[in-house]
Amino acid sequence: MNPLFGGNTLKLGLFCTNGSGASQTLAPEAHETSWDMSLRTAQAADRAGLEAVVPFARWKGYPENNPGHRSGRVMDPFTWAAGIAAVTENIGVLATSHAPTLHPIVAAKQAATVDHISGGRFALNVVGGWNKPELEMFGAPLREHDERYDHLAEWLQVTRSLWTETDEFDFHGSFFDVVGGVSEPKPVQPAIPIMNAGGSPRGMRFAAEHADLCFVIVHSEDEDEIREQIQGYKRMARDEFGREVRVWTHTAVVQRDTQAEAEQYYRRFSVEQEDTESVDAWMRLQAANTEVMPPAVLQAMRQRFAAGAGGFPLVGTAETISERLGTLSRAGIEGALLTWVDYDAGLAAFTRDVLPRLEASGLRAPAGPSAASTDRAEPAVIG
Repeated sequence: MNPLFGGNTLKLGLFCTNGSGASQTLAPEAHETSWDMSLRTAQAADRAGLEAVVPFARWKGYPENNPGHRSGRVMDPFTWAAGIAAVTENIGVLATSHAPTLHPIVAAKQAATVDHISGGRFALNVVGGWNKPELEMFGAPLREHDERYDHLAEWLQVTRSLWTETDEFDFHGSFFDVVGGVSEPKPVQPAIPIMNAGGSPRGMRFAAEHADLCFVIVHSEDEDEIREQIQGYKRMARDEFGREVRVWTHTAVVQRDTQAEAEQYYRRFSVEQEDTESVDAWMRLQAANTEVMPPAVLQAMRQRFAAGAGGFPLVGTAETISERLGTLSRAGIEGALLTWVDYDAGLAAFTRDVLPRLEASGLRAPAGPSAASTDRAEPAVIG
């Protein structure tokens, strides 16, 4: 059974460890891309009972005419996921796929392979593609915004057919033509879970219709406003598509002995040591090619983007961090991916100081066999 659907009220995972992390900073303690770091942190998270390790997909760094920039040093998500799956025991392992960069026949085969390596712990994060310079490398057009989701829906339809159809099939759509389609072996799981991070109205509709895990950027600090953001997603899935979805988000973690120390460090690495070249380029690309949020909101959230790709800030003492995670959970967030500037030190401190508090509050069970129990085998559908 996939650990993403386990019994803990609040699931936890790692994010962006197949690259240099989520922060765009020049802080000297920031990780460089390293398989050793990926391996260490995934195994530490596995021992701690976390449910997921999620890579990101990137083919080119953000700054123009700077091919060696650290933002472009990212390991391929599928081969990386296969390696992580082979050296972990219980944690869920994901890959991220940009649909315009990978044919669904290849994606279906790779995903099924990782599912076998993991023993049924795999899930797939699907992305429509938004970074024009990356897509130009593939000779793939940057489609009109809503059309990207039409393309992604067809891509996913073909992929799922390859996972489930036992006979050869033909498919003739607006974007793909498949003649005699087949893929073996089938995945271990009856249905590989799908994650998607649709933020625009069209993206949210895609996720509500097709994804099992809907990944959101939390825009507010207010619990009631966060709750409305999450409930809106769930209402759409339930009312329009007859589906129940899980809502996850990502976070930027700074844990220190005092609140003042944590806030001081958060400002140091995300403002004073901001990788301005990278953040400026990232914001230009976001403003030009996505509809995740209005330009004014993008600018207001600049520090969050530098700190951790827009992740909800968990900044403070262990007690503060556990309380803020409790706020997210009460508002309806069911999973939180964690990022740090220094993943080794950050994960160790989080495991030592924050996890026991989450266990005491009832959000998580202690790591062990009981933590891996599941409350369902596959995505639920109403009716």
